[in-house]
Amino acid sequence: MERISARDGASIVLHSTGHGPGIVVVHGGGVTIDVYRRLATALADRFTVHLYNRRGRADAPPRSLPYTFEQDIDDLAVVLEHTGSDNVIGHSSGGFIALKAALRLPIDRLALYDAAVCVDGGFPSAWLAPAQAALRAGDIARALAITSAGINPQMAAGKLPLGVQIAIIRAFMRTRIGRTMGELLPMTLDESALIQAHDGPASQWAGVTAEVLLTCGADGPPYYLDLNAALARALPRARTLTIPRSGHDAINRAYPRMVEPLADFFAAPVTPERTSHA
Repeated sequence: MERISARDGASIVLHSTGHGPGIVVVHGGGVTIDVYRRLATALADRFTVHLYNRRGRADAPPRSLPYTFEQDIDDLAVVLEHTGSDNVIGHSSGGFIALKAALRLPIDRLALYDAAVCVDGGFPSAWLAPAQAALRAGDIARALAITSAGINPQMAAGKLPLGVQIAIIRAFMRTRIGRTMGELLPMTLDESALIQAHDGPASQWAGVTAEVLLTCGADGPPYYLDLNAALARALPRARTLTIPRSGHDAINRAYPRMVEPLADFFAAPVTPERTSHA
């Protein structure tokens, strides 16, 4: 564990493991780096994996208000500079942050898993307003149930009556990960609203010059397939990959079918096009 200084003077706590080229992980919303430790361990024999909590979570400093993604991007820039890494993994809302950062930071390779990027209305949004209303009313379980069903249309539980879904969520919130997701839900919804505000054509991301691997799970939310395809058409150096037998949390479970394509992507020789912008 190492403390480094953010641009505003706050401390970013860096958790690094392994040896080899550096990879920085930008985690998703509603969780901390704890759920990515299995991924870091699986890659540690080939790479040095750097984890850090984004603002407002666990050992991270508070986030600035009003919240924008600029502080997240600034923190990622500091981590990349300090570690000398030019490889990034982004998951869910962390994938959006990483992709936005790649528009201006020196990132050579970027692997995204279920990146929460809105392209021409392709990311579901109808759930957001009712989830925000439930949260304002203080009903975290209801807000989390609406959120889960809204972003996971493939799950059978989301088709149950809302009262049953809420009961399931209340039980889930008695687990460690459930408590964390409930506590972080206000930030999750803030991030979701900002991501929705960036909805637009895939061409807005065409300035990303990094080599990009756009991955999603075959058993996860189905809209990621179309979103990744749209991004791959717009990004100059991108390709898509669907991971079999994998849901949204597959990157946290770190099965070989998830880890090995990431390792192959980051281990491939750097092409002349990549070195020319470094």
